[in-house]
Amino acid sequence: MPFRSKETLERWIADYAADHTDAAAFEVLRQDGSDGADTGLVVVRLEKATTEVYMQPVAPGDPHWEVVFGARADELSLDPQGVLDLAAELVATAALCTYLEGRSQQHLDAQAAAERG
Repeated sequence: MPFRSKETLERWIADYAADHTDAAAFEVLRQDGSDGADTGLVVVRLEKATTEVYMQPVAPGDPHWEVVFGARADELSLDPQGVLDLAAELVATAALCTYLEGRSQQHLDAQAAAERG
């Protein structure tokens, strides 16, 4: 199975969504790495902020993921409920990122076990 392909990540997010109702705001896009391999990119659709946010693996072969927040041209003003809603979206983003790290580590562990025979 290709690691971190669009298809693999869509399956992992579907698995995550089966147990989490907050996974609807995530979309997987194809992202080509320097060698042409699909490296995985998960876009986060925030309702309370127009900031571009996405998750991606830190590096090839590394199970860690990072969340990237794009620059904003304008200030963001929210009432207290808006801040709570945005906080919930960020918690959901962090939870999915943590899940993707776990799945990545499982994949790497299974791959290493297969290589050891």
